[in-house]
Amino acid sequence: MHVVIMGCGRVGSTLAHNLEARDHTVAVIDQNADAFRRLGPEFGGITVTGIGFDGDVLRQAGIERADAFAAVSSGDNSNIISARLARETFGVSRVVARIYDQKRAEVYERLGIPTVATVRWTADRILRQLVPEGTVEIFRDPTSTVSIIEVPMHKDWYGQPVKQLESTTGTRVAYLTRFGIGTLATGSTILQEGDQVFMLVTDDITDRVSMIASTAPEGNR
Repeated sequence: MHVVIMGCGRVGSTLAHNLEARDHTVAVIDQNADAFRRLGPEFGGITVTGIGFDGDVLRQAGIERADAFAAVSSGDNSNIISARLARETFGVSRVVARIYDQKRAEVYERLGIPTVATVRWTADRILRQLVPEGTVEIFRDPTSTVSIIEVPMHKDWYGQPVKQLESTTGTRVAYLTRFGIGTLATGSTILQEGDQVFMLVTDDITDRVSMIASTAPEGNR
């Protein structure tokens, strides 16, 4: 793949190195030429000094042959403008934008542009550890139809098979985190104390799924 990255801060430079390590070609755009120092002398990709939503700058970075585009500068407006330009003008199929403002992130998700809302994600993860009640959304698809939520489990679900939880809630377990390691569960997987359970839901069933999971199964009431 050829990937164009707008922004050569800590995220952009780390992403560039990770992509190169996987044998992809990379071009990095930044307004500040000094920012490219973060890439180090071993970086073999393209560096372009300029504004990431300037068409000529994007062309210099190879946007017309790009398979993916990541907008990870420190500015929400710049990120979303460049992401939309990459998607709508240059037809790049894989586009993601880093957005700090949660409300903006939700709007652009609905426009079909996946976003990484750094502050929201971090705050949600910390909140989940401090106050385990309630659901936390981990992922939402670009059409804003399906999401993955972490659901608090009633203690009586432990010892029950995943297939019982799925049949009762009417949805599926996306994965479990057990002893700090993500695990793909099967129907016969037995839920254990300490498991973090992540379920696939649509907005109309989120509350019901959460209520069922946080209540003892019928046979244990």
